[in-house]
Amino acid sequence: MVNTIKFMDKDYEERLENMVISRHEIDEDIDNSVCSILNSVRKNGDEAILSYTKDFDRLKLSNSFDLRIKQEEIEKAISSCPNEILLALKRAKTRIETYHKKQLPKDYDYVDEEGVQLGSRWTSMSSVGVYVPGGRASYPSSVLMNVVPAKVAGVERVVMVVPAPDGQLNSSVLAAAYISGVDEIYRMGGAQAIGALAYGTETIRPVDKIVGPGNAYVALAKRKVFGLVGIDMIAGPSEILVVADASNNPSWIAADLLSQAEHDENAQPILICDSEVFAATVTEIIEEQLITLPREPIARSSWEQNGTIIIVENLCDVAGLINRIAPEHLELAVENPNIILENVRNAGAVFLGVFTPEAVGDYIAGPSHVLPTAGNARFSSGLGVLDFLKRTSVIRCNQKSFAKICDSAETLANEEGLHAHALSLSLRRRQT
Repeated sequence: MVNTIKFMDKDYEERLENMVISRHEIDEDIDNSVCSILNSVRKNGDEAILSYTKDFDRLKLSNSFDLRIKQEEIEKAISSCPNEILLALKRAKTRIETYHKKQLPKDYDYVDEEGVQLGSRWTSMSSVGVYVPGGRASYPSSVLMNVVPAKVAGVERVVMVVPAPDGQLNSSVLAAAYISGVDEIYRMGGAQAIGALAYGTETIRPVDKIVGPGNAYVALAKRKVFGLVGIDMIAGPSEILVVADASNNPSWIAADLLSQAEHDENAQPILICDSEVFAATVTEIIEEQLITLPREPIARSSWEQNGTIIIVENLCDVAGLINRIAPEHLELAVENPNIILENVRNAGAVFLGVFTPEAVGDYIAGPSHVLPTAGNARFSSGLGVLDFLKRTSVIRCNQKSFAKICDSAETLANEEGLHAHALSLSLRRRQT
């Protein structure tokens, strides 16, 4: 039964806090399994990858060269894609590319009042690995949302890994890889694919950073290789928070909540509204819509286990509650969403107005749909161009500018007991 929290309930604050702080614990068995897989990949390389691919994906490859998906396979996949799918992918790619080009930062350079030249320059990472889920669902949109920002940033080598259960690969995923500019594609998944990207094997060169969503094994593997390589984030199950007033079409709001529930049994759909009658209507319609969904078992489990309705007194004061939840997706389905938006600080992405459902952001709007989950929007952002760039400071002193600032640097070096630092400065100071 869906969890309903009402502002007038005596335990409102306690139940709200329990909802906010409840996060999915790391299963100890999963932790042990991931450690074992990563260690095996690090030690045994291709041999381990082939073995895990056979065991987990039921795919026996004759040699490591068969891990890489060849150009003819990609071309065959593209030719099998319906034209409307290819057109939609190309249109989405163009919109994502246009949006992310506006994120590109500029180098800067200036001389301060002491005559010290200071600046900053941006350079892209050399290589990035993109994990794309396979199995029960295939997501060509995830390919675009991860790869296009990397290519806009100037990453030269983008490597995609995607599991191929029973040897099956989704043609639209391969088409999206081609359209977005992926350089290498390998048929492998799970923690072993993360290990291959991080450590490298005889066949696969390691990358600088790994991005993309995956199951609990993938998320934990990314956590464990962080430091050796960069990662985008530790992504958990999807979340949506819909703020809706009673003037909304309840069918629309019901569908928006289910749009996230159908991702995963652990997904969390939340509705905040100021009308018990409206909330009850939405709940009834969700039941009607559930039976029409091909992924009903997943969506139903998500809604019944994790779905939450919060009844508040006044939607004008809801920003504090939003910031407390820090949702991945926030829909403000109210007449004047900007009034609420002004005070929202914690959200992965915000969708304004009744004609901006979260689904438009998943596919076609432009910003990447790779967003922080589990309240991480309090301190992190969605994937963007800056995730694939590095900022390098540039400093230059001439003799005069060095003379003007070295005494303070020398004082601080001596204060910290770092006398070689001080010596480095004093030897030059004597020449000025």
